[in-house]
Amino acid sequence: MILIGTKCQLEQTVTQELTAAAVGSGALPVFGTPFMAAMMENAALTALQNFLEEDQGSVGTHLDIHHDAPTPIGMKVWAEAEITGVSENGKMVDFKVSAWDERGPVGGGVHTRAVINSRRFLDKCNKKLEA
Repeated sequence: MILIGTKCQLEQTVTQELTAAAVGSGALPVFGTPFMAAMMENAALTALQNFLEEDQGSVGTHLDIHHDAPTPIGMKVWAEAEITGVSENGKMVDFKVSAWDERGPVGGGVHTRAVINSRRFLDKCNKKLEA
């Protein structure tokens, strides 16, 4: 059973490789929104993983976030995901996601992940390669 309220927090230091300029989402050397989004998704994935069976995984299906403040190279950033809801059949899991740096909040939003059978998911995906 997936436990509502479960949280995961991840931390990293902003490097040149994690900037908007490096990924092409902007031109400035500040923490890039795509990296903030990835940290939020990774925190959600990690929070959920302990509730899944060996043959299960999860995939992101929805991400609605805002990025409100810049973070410079060299400063630490954190992302947190908290499980806020689980569908009746246990296949869809909702999260509150947030991010902050050493000076305060930098972003937040909501995220949804679908619980999947990893093998079946990859089989379905790879069928797209067939003629």
